[in-house]
Amino acid sequence: MDSGSNFTALTTLWIKECTRFLRIWIQTLVPPAITMTLYFVIFGSLIGERIGQMGGFTYMEFIVPGLIMMAIITNSYANVSSSFFSAKFQRNVEELLVSPVPTWAIILGFVGGGVARASLIGIIVTAVSLFFVDVNIHSVAIIVVTLLLTSILFATAGLINGIFAKTFDDISVVPTFVLTPLTYLGGVFYSLTLLPEFWQWVSKANPIVYMVNGFRYGFLGVSDVNVFVSLGLLVVFNLVLFSLAYVLLQRGTGIRS
Repeated sequence: MDSGSNFTALTTLWIKECTRFLRIWIQTLVPPAITMTLYFVIFGSLIGERIGQMGGFTYMEFIVPGLIMMAIITNSYANVSSSFFSAKFQRNVEELLVSPVPTWAIILGFVGGGVARASLIGIIVTAVSLFFVDVNIHSVAIIVVTLLLTSILFATAGLINGIFAKTFDDISVVPTFVLTPLTYLGGVFYSLTLLPEFWQWVSKANPIVYMVNGFRYGFLGVSDVNVFVSLGLLVVFNLVLFSLAYVLLQRGTGIRS
């Protein structure tokens, strides 16, 4: 296929993925907004008033970037893992693999759908947060870059999960036992500076710490880790996961008998 045909195949797959989650928007876009609203009310308004300030900001201002990032991580991952496994379960992903569509276009098509959903969720949750606090913007560029790199990373991770999954239950294992604990321990609700020095170093082994803090820097201009280290790690993680997904699809892992 020439470059024009590849681009057509890529955009077609991306549009299909976007149409899929937009068609069931009540299940894909509304629940995160409701969940984050509850977080804002409970942790921000009720508990936050007793905590006071965190890092020089009100507790609500401090947790807003982390909660937005938590929604982005969860939804970019869930969108692609469920979509790819559904395509595999219905046996239509095999049509893609035997078609002249290049592997990289297949990956980007599925990942693009996850990024689109995560971006919409990010906008919705940010809009919801405006009812509770005035959102600060320190660097739009850092916000956008961190959002895109993080959503691409977890969308690709969701694709890999979908490749290996053998049942629908398998696509919920990683979010339940890996993503959720790492996210809650990733500095969403607290600053690492509150921890003893040993646990600060342990926390820095959690990759989500860098994503949350990079995103928080874009809003508030403060971070527990170097923001450029955060962006560098995101780029490296993306390259590693994309390469892994590419190899797995090329081999037909989890698809071909």
